[in-house]
Amino acid sequence: MPANTAKPAGPDEPYRFSRLAEELIGDLRGVPFHEPARMKRRPTRDLSPLIHELLAKHHIGQHSPEDSIREHWVEIVGAANAAYAHAAQIDARCRLVILASHSVVRNELFLHRQSILPKIQQLPGCGHVKSLLIRAG
Repeated sequence: MPANTAKPAGPDEPYRFSRLAEELIGDLRGVPFHEPARMKRRPTRDLSPLIHELLAKHHIGQHSPEDSIREHWVEIVGAANAAYAHAAQIDARCRLVILASHSVVRNELFLHRQSILPKIQQLPGCGHVKSLLIRAG
């Protein structure tokens, strides 16, 4: 479609002029045209579906698997190890990222990872966790 032609709009949408036509109209009215040349125009969306989409994407207001792990963390790794380590997140490869602030605790968790993983997998919503990734933190 050439740059100086108007884009057809649906029955509910206002008429969309080309960038060149909007620049000419702005010059005629004396309104400066400050839209960057490479900016993409996207159609306006209703706010309600967008908010619901963001709430679902970021698990806001929902009980996540990480919350379930954090609630049972002391029972999973023991009180001594829980004081120096915490479950951070489940990454895209279904690994539970554990941050340990002390090297001895990190080594202890690494040695007991085969007994920790089944305890985590038994928690509701955590059956998809495949392995543990223990990092310093």
